[in-house]
Parts: sequence; C-alpha cells; structure tokens
Amino acid sequence: MQNVIDRLKKLPIWKGQIEVSALTGGITNFNFLVSDEEKKTVVRIGDDILVHHIKRFNELSASQAAHAAQISPAVIYHETGLLVIDYVPSRTLAACDFHDPIILREGVFLIKNAHMNMPKHLRGPALVFWVFHVIRNYVSTLENAQSIHASLFSELLEQASQLEKAVGKIDLVFGHNDLLPGNFLHDGNRIWLIDWDYAGFNSPLFDLGGLATNCDFSESQEMNLLELYFEEEITSKVWKSYQAMKTSAALRETLWSMVSEIFSDLDHDFSTYTQKTLSTYHSAWNNFIQT
Repeated sequence: MQNVIDRLKKLPIWKGQIEVSALTGGITNFNFLVSDEEKKTVVRIGDDILVHHIKRFNELSASQAAHAAQISPAVIYHETGLLVIDYVPSRTLAACDFHDPIILREGVFLIKNAHMNMPKHLRGPALVFWVFHVIRNYVSTLENAQSIHASLFSELLEQASQLEKAVGKIDLVFGHNDLLPGNFLHDGNRIWLIDWDYAGFNSPLFDLGGLATNCDFSESQEMNLLELYFEEEITSKVWKSYQAMKTSAALRETLWSMVSEIFSDLDHDFSTYTQKTLSTYHSAWNNFIQT
C-alpha cells in the first residue's frame, strides 16, 4: 500500500501538499480520496484484468464519454493503470433507494442517456459485452483452473444456451454492464453513474435486468422499470427476452465470483459471495422457466 501512496504523491497534477485516504468498496481496483490545496479527487488504480475482460483503455474512454454525456464526473488525469476523477460530494445509493419512484425514474433516465448518447462521444477502439460469450469464457477459465465448482458447469452451460436463444434479436446500445446500486451517487440534486470497468456495446436489457436483480425488485417493479425505459406497454415477447437476460446477468455474476475466488488478490470474501449469487441465479432460473 505504501508503494501506491508514494506513486500518488509523485503525480504531476497536485498543488502543494496532499492528503490520501483509502476508499472502501472497490472489488476490481483500489480507490483513494486525494485532496490537495485546491481540490478533492478520486484516484482509481488497477491493471487490466483479462480473466474478467477488463481493459483499462476501455474504462478510460468510457469514463471520458460518460462525462461528455453529463453522466459521470470528469477525468482529470490518467496514466497506465490509473485514473484521477473529479470528486463529487455525494452519498452512495443502496438497493432500497431504487424502490423510491423518484430515484428510480431519475436512474432510468440516466441509464437511457448513457445507452443512447455515450456512443456520440466515444473515441478510439470500443468493446462488446455479450454476456453469453462471457459466461462461456468464464466456464473455460474455471475448468482450466480446476475450480471446486466444476460439477455445476455442464448444467449451467446448457441453461445459458437456452437463455441465449430466448433473448432473441436485440437492440444495440452502449451499456454500463455493472449496475450495482453502489455505482450510483446522489449529490442532493442529481444522480451520477460511475465505474466503467465493464462498459461495452450490449442489449439494454442486460443493464435493466442487472439493476432489477441487484435491487431485489418485485415483478410489478420490474414491469414499471421496463415501461419507464421503453415508454410504452411491455409485450410478452419483450418480457420473455428481459427475463432471459436478467437470468443471464445473475449467472454471469455467479461465475464472476467463482473466477474471483481463484484469481483476485483483493481482500474480499468471494466464497460467500459465490453462494449468495448462485442462490440468486437459481431463483431467477426457476422464475424464467415459468414465464
């Protein structure tokens, strides 16, 4: 940790002395709050994580596009493996916040803005985030690493195949692809969306399904979510496709945790998280096959 702090102190952007404090919550990078004589910033430090399809060039370009679209704070400085982002005094949202109709409406507007407007500002190479490719690749990675969960993979891959078929044709938007409540900030006036590690072109249903799962929405809340986003009555076909994508998002999160059990160096109880996400996935799968 001292090496990281020493690196921060040497950045050429500070005015006078700086104060550094670690921020909790990051599970793919290290985050710090850094204050100098003029400003506060958030510094994100992390290398590429190829087992999770994370490329930091992509996080940078997505973060810059998100700021241009008025979705995220500005990127002040960057170098390999490091982003310095403007600090926004705010509170981190929790799942219960999205049960508030006002917060939900604002959040959906922000997500739709990201989907539709970020591509106008995106520059350089861009990635695609197709959850079924991620699932298949995760399983291959886990098999090669002799994961303790290997007995589950045959059934999970078969279920993923059924889900991919059920999703059908998609609209293509630029997705955040990691809509945990903790990636939303509220500054008292508006919501911000941060942390673009997994950004890439995708179906809007993946973000919507991920948000619904992470916020433990009821079926009526999910329907409201979709109607807010699409601004029309939801057909049975869209509902089926949404349920398939939501279930796939839960499966991907489970496999992400299984991979992290083996490959992550961060201090996090991934084993317990795997069991939690696997339970969530099984519940989503059972609901899906009944739709």
